[in-house]
Amino acid sequence: MKILLLGKNGQVGWELQRSLAPLGALTALDRQGGSGLCGDLSDLEGLAATVRTLQPQVIVNAAAYTAVDKAESEPELARCINAEAPAVLAREAQACGALLVHYSTDYVFDGSGDQPWAEGAPTGPLSVYGVTKLAGEQAIVQSGCAHLILRTSWVYAARGGNFAKTMLRLAQERERLTVIDDQWGAPTGAELIADVTAHAIAQTRQQPGKAGIYHLAPAGETTWHAYAKYVIAQARQAQDAIKIKATEIAPIPTSTYPTSARRPHNSRLNTHKLQTAFGLHLPPWQDGVRRMLAEIL
Repeated sequence: MKILLLGKNGQVGWELQRSLAPLGALTALDRQGGSGLCGDLSDLEGLAATVRTLQPQVIVNAAAYTAVDKAESEPELARCINAEAPAVLAREAQACGALLVHYSTDYVFDGSGDQPWAEGAPTGPLSVYGVTKLAGEQAIVQSGCAHLILRTSWVYAARGGNFAKTMLRLAQERERLTVIDDQWGAPTGAELIADVTAHAIAQTRQQPGKAGIYHLAPAGETTWHAYAKYVIAQARQAQDAIKIKATEIAPIPTSTYPTSARRPHNSRLNTHKLQTAFGLHLPPWQDGVRRMLAEIL
C-alpha cells in the first residue's frame, strides 16, 4: 500500500510518520516537498500533480492553516489551505480510488451549550478558521471520495510549542497567572491522534463502509484554567530543578482576554461513534498530558 502524508513536520504529522510506517510505503512531504513533489497546500496545481504522480492508495492530510487569530486578516490564504486544497485532494483521491484522511476541528461548531457535540450536530463556526475548516470538510464529502474526517480539539505534542509549555514558562517567570476558565474541552495528544488514525485506516481499507466523519478526543473534560493547574502541579511533583514561581493561578472569563477570532466556549466532542466503529478505548486526557510532561520536564 502506498501512502502520501502531507504536513510531515507538524505536531500530528511528526507522529503520523511513526504510526503510518507499518501500514505501507510512506511518502511524507512538508511544505518544501522534494524530488519534484509538492507538499505546499497553497500550490493547488502542484498538489494535484503530486497525487497523480504517486497514485497512492491513502492520502493523509495533516497540513492546515492553524493560526486562528491571523486567519481573520488572511482569509484568502486560510481558505486556500483549509478549503480549496482539501477539495483538490478529494478530487484526486476520487480519481485514483484513494482513501483521504483529513483532520478538522471543534471550531466548526458555535460552542453553545454544555453537551459534547455529536458528528451530526448543526455546525456554526465563529471564526474564519472555523469557516474554512468546515468548507474543507464539505468539499471532501461532496466529492464522493472515500474519506475519514477526524475532528479533534486542543491538540498538543511534546514536539513544538503548546499550552502546557507556555504555562510552565510563565509559572517560572511570574508569581500570578490568569487563565480562562469558561472554555471547556479535552487536550488531545498528537500521539493519540496518530495511533487512532493508523488503526482507522487499516479497518476502513478492509471495511469501506466505515468511512465518514468522526470525533476524536480523549476521555474527560476540563477548562484551560484547570488544565494549567494540572500541568503546574505535575511539574512541581516531577522535577525539583524547575523552580515554579507562581503561587496563584487565577480564573478569568473569555471576555477579559479579547482576541481577533472568537473561540467556542464548548469544545466537548462526543466520541461514541469512533469508539464503537473501530473498537477503541480512549484514555483520560490526563494520561497523555502526563506522558508529554515526562518527555519535556
